[in-house]
Amino acid sequence: MIIRHPEKINKPCNPIKKKPEWIRSKITNSQNFFLTKNIINKNNLNTVCQEANCPNIMECWSKKQATFMIMGDTCTRTCGFCDVKTGKPKFLDPLEPLKIANATKELNLKHVVITSVNRDDLSDGGAEYFLKVINETRKLNENTIIEVLTPDFLRKGDAFKKVVGGNPDVFNHNIETVPSLYLKVRPGSRYFASLELLKSAKKISNKIFTKSGIMLGLGERKDEVLQVMDDLISAEVDFLTIGQYLQPSVKHYPLQRYVHPEEFKELKAVAQSKGFLIVASSPLTRSSYHADEDFSKMKKLRENQSQCHQLQ
Repeated sequence: MIIRHPEKINKPCNPIKKKPEWIRSKITNSQNFFLTKNIINKNNLNTVCQEANCPNIMECWSKKQATFMIMGDTCTRTCGFCDVKTGKPKFLDPLEPLKIANATKELNLKHVVITSVNRDDLSDGGAEYFLKVINETRKLNENTIIEVLTPDFLRKGDAFKKVVGGNPDVFNHNIETVPSLYLKVRPGSRYFASLELLKSAKKISNKIFTKSGIMLGLGERKDEVLQVMDDLISAEVDFLTIGQYLQPSVKHYPLQRYVHPEEFKELKAVAQSKGFLIVASSPLTRSSYHADEDFSKMKKLRENQSQCHQLQ
């Protein structure tokens, strides 16, 4: 007689590989960590730091840096790599844009990163809401650099133009992985749609820095990673982040391997040679990790390039 276990049907069990010695988060007991946590909790805000279980949360919050996640904590898509919960999202909070602005001011952020869950249930994917958050944040924080990390607004037409129209300093959209893995890793997304989004954002405003990121360790080949770099350069992306995929649980997409830090260094050198203004590449690199420092470097490089063109 065959004994079936209904609870295991359609529920993958992918054992998590033991982390190597170079995957170590910085631990601190800084007062700033708890100050950041209290401000976020007081304003009832979500952060990708918490919802996506970011390994850098202790370090970043101790520097009073956080990445705000707007439009709720529930995503309408089920990406194989992501730890954010999925399901039917709640209604938008009309006060959240002001809460983000207040928290940015209270934390005295010089550089704020604003991201979101996918909201495919909304007619514009939440683009208008992004614009409200940008505008409210800028009202109270005139000198703060605003970086947005957006979803792809797939099948939402020109909705993304609302976000670009808010003139964020950085427009970030992560490509995440190579095209051959999209159906398994990002089943609700399309590789070339993400490329087109980045390319279109740059066309609308070449003053905005564009940024994208990719994870390693999902089973991609090196030649595929290099092709992604070429595709992003063709889309005129300024800033590339390359980090290690860390499998959140046994139910998530299985980690294939931990990439050695030396390989990250090699890829950084290759990416720089291809023309990216800034490349951040290491096992713990994430989209908003050291975003403020990298933006300052990127801005100086752009200014130097402009001066060189004027001299020519």
